[in-house]
Amino acid sequence: MNPLLATLGGKLTERWLNSLVLGALFLAATAVGATLGHRHWLDVDRLRTTLDDLAARPALDRTGTAALLVALVLLTATAASLAAQFLGSGIERCWLRFGRDPLSRARTARRAHRWRQKDAKLTRAIEHAHRVGAGPGDAGTSANDALARVQALTEARDRIALREPARPTWYGDRMQAAADRVEAAYGVNLAVLWPRLWLILPEPAVRRLQSARDSFTAAARLAAWAVGCASVARSRARTALEALAELAELIEAAVDVHGRELATRIGLMSPDAPGRLAQDTGDAMSAVFRKAE
Repeated sequence: MNPLLATLGGKLTERWLNSLVLGALFLAATAVGATLGHRHWLDVDRLRTTLDDLAARPALDRTGTAALLVALVLLTATAASLAAQFLGSGIERCWLRFGRDPLSRARTARRAHRWRQKDAKLTRAIEHAHRVGAGPGDAGTSANDALARVQALTEARDRIALREPARPTWYGDRMQAAADRVEAAYGVNLAVLWPRLWLILPEPAVRRLQSARDSFTAAARLAAWAVGCASVARSRARTALEALAELAELIEAAVDVHGRELATRIGLMSPDAPGRLAQDTGDAMSAVFRKAE
């Protein structure tokens, strides 16, 4: 028990120190920005003069005043870090939200319109590639060009969403696509299946899923630190959700590999039954997990 407590204590201390450092950096950046302003943002001499004037004040020569100042800075940095964590959770929910409010519905409709336009172009490009491939003579160059266009249009469409958008953000649509594919393949509702499937996943899969989840949470927390970091945060979020996209694929893979095992454990399939998880079994699992009659 003592080694376990020591390990947990070390991790908590490490996280607290990381948060404190981020909070202190945020305060320092805020103080420098307030001192220099927009007009003098690169004036190092002005900053040095301000620091010298501050250090020359008699009050800072007193030990008690200096200690109180350090304590105030630490408390403010901690408060800023806690606020960033709180706001980060809200941003994370916003990125993965459904489009129920008017603004989100409008954004979803706009993204769906753009996706349909890209998909229509892709469909025409695929038809053209088939015609070129079936044409007489040596059409290798034309076929390669057609395939390259198909690939480029596919990537352009998938940058909007893998399927027709149902949520206002790319992040939410990427996770929704995993649930849709699982339901299409097995007839099982992923939302009710996943908590039970998580209980039987092997440790390596759990670690990879948790790592991807932590990366996305860290990106959302970065966005909460400052509006000025929004572009960096968006880029990091996209990169992190690529890892989260891997998470979505891992979720699908977990259903593929362990869905039958879960059905066997709850008595809906015999261990000796041949074949994969059928849709009627998936429907029955969803009904059981929803506590349906």
